[in-house]
Amino acid sequence: QLQLVESGGGLVQPGGSLRLSCAASGSTLERYAIAWFRQGPGKEREGVSCIEDVAGNTATYYEDSVKGRFTISRDNAKNTAYLQMNSLKPEDTAVYYCALGRRCSGSVAGYSDWGQGTQVTVSS
Repeated sequence: QLQLVESGGGLVQPGGSLRLSCAASGSTLERYAIAWFRQGPGKEREGVSCIEDVAGNTATYYEDSVKGRFTISRDNAKNTAYLQMNSLKPEDTAVYYCALGRRCSGSVAGYSDWGQGTQVTVSS
């Protein structure tokens, strides 16, 4: 059975960095599109970034507010995906989730498997 486990969240000051990990077991990540979503207090879950293979090439997508600050990547040998987050802002505070789908999509409905989430808090 496929299982996703996120890690790497925590408390960081504005301007700081964190790297989130999404480790998969029970299946191979490389056959999937992998996305990171987040859900802030009182907000809906929103897509942050996604990575997929398109015709043998890796494609990545980012929500506008994180472009230039966040980087998504995957290590197929470790069956793990990552989200490097730099220049963090208080508005990045949220629970971050990784999710697997057939193709990248901005909708939560496009993903069949989810991790349990990891809390990221950006505060001084």
